[in-house]
Amino acid sequence: MEKSCSLLVHFDKGTPALANEIKEALEGNDVPAKIDAMKKAIMLLLNGETLPQLFITIIRYVLPSEDHTIQKLLLLYLEIIEKTDSKGRVLPEMILICQNLRNNLQHPNEYLRGVALRFLCRLNEVDIIEPLIPSIMSNLEHRHPFVRRNAILAVMSVYKLPHGEQLLVDAPEKIENVLTTEQDPSAKRNAFLMLFQCAQERAINYLFTHFDRVSDWGELLQMVVLDLIRKVCRANKAEKGRYIKIIISLLTSPSAAVTYECAGTLVSLSSAPSAIRAAANTYCQLLQSQSDNNVKLIVLDRLNELKSSHKDVMVDMIMDVLRVLSSPNLDIRRKTLDIVLELITPRNINEVVLTLKKEVVKTQSGELEKNGEYRQMLIQAIHSCAIKFPEVASTVVHLLMDFLGDSNVASANDVVVFVREIIETNPKLRVSIVTRLLDTFYQIRAARVCSCALWIIGEYCLSLSEVESGIATIKQCLGDLPFYSVSEESEATDTSKKTQQANSITTVSSRRPAVLADGTYATQSAASETALSPPTIVQGSLATGNLRSLLLTGDFFLGAVVACTLTKLILRLEEVQPSKIEVNKATTDALLIMVSMLQLGQSCVLPYPIDNDSHDRIVLCVRLLCNTGGEVRKIWLSSCRESFVNMLSDKQLRESEEIKAKAQISHAQPDDLIDFYHLKSRRGMSQLELEDEVQDDLKRATGEFVKDENDANKLSRVLQLTGFSDPVYAEAYVTVHHYDIVLDVTIINRTKETLQNLCLELATMGDLKLVERPQNYTLAPQSSKQIKANIKVSSTETGVIFGNIVYEASNVLDRTVIVLNDIHIDIMDYISPAVCSEAAFRTMWAEFEWENKVAVNTVIQAEKEFLDHIIKSTNMKCLTAPSALESECGFLAANLYAKSAFGEDALVNLSVEKQSDGKLSGYIRIRSKTQGIALSLGDKITLKQKGGN
Repeated sequence: MEKSCSLLVHFDKGTPALANEIKEALEGNDVPAKIDAMKKAIMLLLNGETLPQLFITIIRYVLPSEDHTIQKLLLLYLEIIEKTDSKGRVLPEMILICQNLRNNLQHPNEYLRGVALRFLCRLNEVDIIEPLIPSIMSNLEHRHPFVRRNAILAVMSVYKLPHGEQLLVDAPEKIENVLTTEQDPSAKRNAFLMLFQCAQERAINYLFTHFDRVSDWGELLQMVVLDLIRKVCRANKAEKGRYIKIIISLLTSPSAAVTYECAGTLVSLSSAPSAIRAAANTYCQLLQSQSDNNVKLIVLDRLNELKSSHKDVMVDMIMDVLRVLSSPNLDIRRKTLDIVLELITPRNINEVVLTLKKEVVKTQSGELEKNGEYRQMLIQAIHSCAIKFPEVASTVVHLLMDFLGDSNVASANDVVVFVREIIETNPKLRVSIVTRLLDTFYQIRAARVCSCALWIIGEYCLSLSEVESGIATIKQCLGDLPFYSVSEESEATDTSKKTQQANSITTVSSRRPAVLADGTYATQSAASETALSPPTIVQGSLATGNLRSLLLTGDFFLGAVVACTLTKLILRLEEVQPSKIEVNKATTDALLIMVSMLQLGQSCVLPYPIDNDSHDRIVLCVRLLCNTGGEVRKIWLSSCRESFVNMLSDKQLRESEEIKAKAQISHAQPDDLIDFYHLKSRRGMSQLELEDEVQDDLKRATGEFVKDENDANKLSRVLQLTGFSDPVYAEAYVTVHHYDIVLDVTIINRTKETLQNLCLELATMGDLKLVERPQNYTLAPQSSKQIKANIKVSSTETGVIFGNIVYEASNVLDRTVIVLNDIHIDIMDYISPAVCSEAAFRTMWAEFEWENKVAVNTVIQAEKEFLDHIIKSTNMKCLTAPSALESECGFLAANLYAKSAFGEDALVNLSVEKQSDGKLSGYIRIRSKTQGIALSLGDKITLKQKGGN
């Protein structure tokens, strides 16, 4: 629809009513039929019909009706019909409704008076309203509050009309008198709202006159008071000290809505520590008192904002925030942990870790469906705490190791990664961790966790007793050899179908493609990454150890890890065991295990043979144990651990650099003024006002006040829409917010004639939607006009805005149309660099269904330079460690990540290789959950990758 609509009526789809049928029903005496006919008439009008023939029928047959429903529908009908002609003058027949409105305004029934007054609030025609002014004003003193509150709103609406101040000269004074005597909360709120919007000074005077009683006012009135305070303080910041006292008094209001608005207003107006502390306390109280999860999420968002700008104050509130973990909702728990982890200090770390440990223990006893996921979040949180403060690791590592056998594989994997990092960074804990790991190793049921635990055993079992215990543990978990009876191999061929059915519980093809850390694909033999089902025992096996069970499902990648671990343990045993007989015996056992695994992989017992990678690794281990050399020994016993240490140090270096980058804030310019509060007069200032002044001065000195955008950036967003030779010149300044785009269009009439009915017509392509249709304007010769157009954005996708300018000139009969240049909305305005863990990246890469594969086509010849160019062009964050990108090997693979303003994830994997002619070849793969972001980002990369701007 082209005109605005103030009401919405639900109707069931069906055959639309005909005007003649509606007319007949209205002329009858059946009240239900009349009601139904009026509803149909309103529905047709809302759908663009005019129905001029019904007006007189309604005046004759509907207007006199005493039925309240019919009178209400009559007012809705009168609201949506056209009441003016093409020149804006009121139609003569509209005078017929004035008498009816006057009668309703003086009707003995309160409901009819109230709905008539509400109808007047939506009426803009002064000629119809003017005769009704005395009746409206008389209703301000009606005995019923429903009438009075609507009368006040009607007065406010009339007063706000273009010539309303002339119609109601003394309206503010009368409303102020009503406010003084009114007892009804809603009517009082409406009266204060009228003064706030139409006579602000009177509202402020009333507020300070009744300063001591503000906390006793109703919830509705207190909300309007807060609106007034925000508006006044934005216009005059020097006055905010007087109003902060009112806000502080309202923080104790019994209404949750009022206290929430108070806290938000307080934070927006003041930076004083006491004010921020009061707001944070209020938010924490709301978290405890409100049961609605949506409310808790909103309040946590506010606390997150406070954490960013007032971290020192929020540190003291950390235990109050942690209490929200009692909520069963995972989103609330995740957001709470994110806030808490950034507020940890040496003073509160012990309390936080103790609380997290208690929560971990609770997840064991509870039967909630999401306990495994929540436990994983807690383990990751404890991991972060232990990395920041290594001294707490000893208090948590043994508790967490109980979860190595967790049915939630992701949770167990987080534990083993945590243990691997702690055992390296805390040498004092090495012995106790290794001992505990060997004791609990048999409980581990997931292949990924077993692989990492075996690596820890192989690297950190150093003493004779530890090495021997490590070998014994692995042998115990593998069970008796061989893994199957040779006599049964022929039987296995005949019964392969049965075996396959038996193994189909958890077996996954050994040729399963896996995503490596750099995002490339590799073949990996692995069991399914879920909790292990009771394993199928191949005939001839005598034990059901966890390693044996996983090997019998075809997981030969784990078999290769077992072989490597045994090799390391034997090499270390040679160093610490003086008896050569014992060493030879252990070596023989290890070789027997490796050969048995190779034999199992090449037999017909399992549905899939061993993969080449695992086969080669096991054979290498066999050869090494048969003939060990000094250099090879050094590689196996030292180099692996050194690589891990380098990886950890590189990770810590990157984290410290990110913290430093966040700490760098803009500073003030050399010529900015600084006020020294010690030299100011303190007369009449409360402690809170003084604190606020100090904080403002500090912000001004350190450049924390939000500054306007750079003028150069503003100019880059100005787009020319028409040519310089066109009669009408137009240009647009594009402002992109998260969910909407504002076009500020400047139109200049370059002719010497007046242009009438000038209209900016816009249309969109993509997920863009115009909010409203711009109006028609009259443009004088050589004059200009600013027109604003709002466009809503619903997803991260490249969109196009196009349109034209249409106008009429006095000497031209036809309308003139000027086609505008298209405005392309860039996807980069919605994408910002983000960080995620390697595991999260892999998980999302496997889950996301939309992939866009772009072939590399560039003039850039250096791999690293090409990566930097793509990062700059796509506004993404490189997740691959810089150390992995340093060497010149002719090949580069990197993962990039970003998030959109709508919370969508964008994943990019770049794999390039330098050819013999010096050119780069390869692919850039983009994955996302939605099609739009994958396609738009692919188009952007295709456009930018050659090295152009």
